[in-house]
Amino acid sequence: MLPLAETGMFGPLMPEHISELVVGVVLFIVIFFVVRKVVVPRFEQMYTERADSIRGGIERAEKAEADAKAALALYKHRLAGAEDEAAMIRDAAKATGAQIQAEMRNKAEQDADRILANARTQVEAERSQAMDSLRKDVGTMATTLAGRIIGETLDDDARVRRTVDSFIASLSEEPIRR
Repeated sequence: MLPLAETGMFGPLMPEHISELVVGVVLFIVIFFVVRKVVVPRFEQMYTERADSIRGGIERAEKAEADAKAALALYKHRLAGAEDEAAMIRDAAKATGAQIQAEMRNKAEQDADRILANARTQVEAERSQAMDSLRKDVGTMATTLAGRIIGETLDDDARVRRTVDSFIASLSEEPIRR
């Protein structure tokens, strides 16, 4: 048998002996079956695990995104509720402030009225006391002066009182000139 390389049919890649070709084909078939039975299933398993991992990651990311959107919606809802509550508290505080201000104004007016009434009472008491003192002093002076003019003493208290009262009444009837 002639070596195949000498025929020149396949060029430099052609084995020298046919036995090398047969062994090469047999080894190729053995390697093919080993790769098909061992390596390919492992690659497929690894591919499936990787695809599941990626799919799971995507699902987790989508779930996290949905949770984030739900949390954002809840946050916005609570924020709106807090703003409403703050507005109600602010309005209640304004109302309470206005009520306190009105109460304080009423109390101040009552205190002012009480102080004014006390002042009027005190002025009236001082006026009455001044009138009594004036009557007494004017009466004494008038009696002494009248006694000197007339030349007799005026000891009658009733007469003196009538004279002083009529003098004071005449003073109060005349308009005050300035």
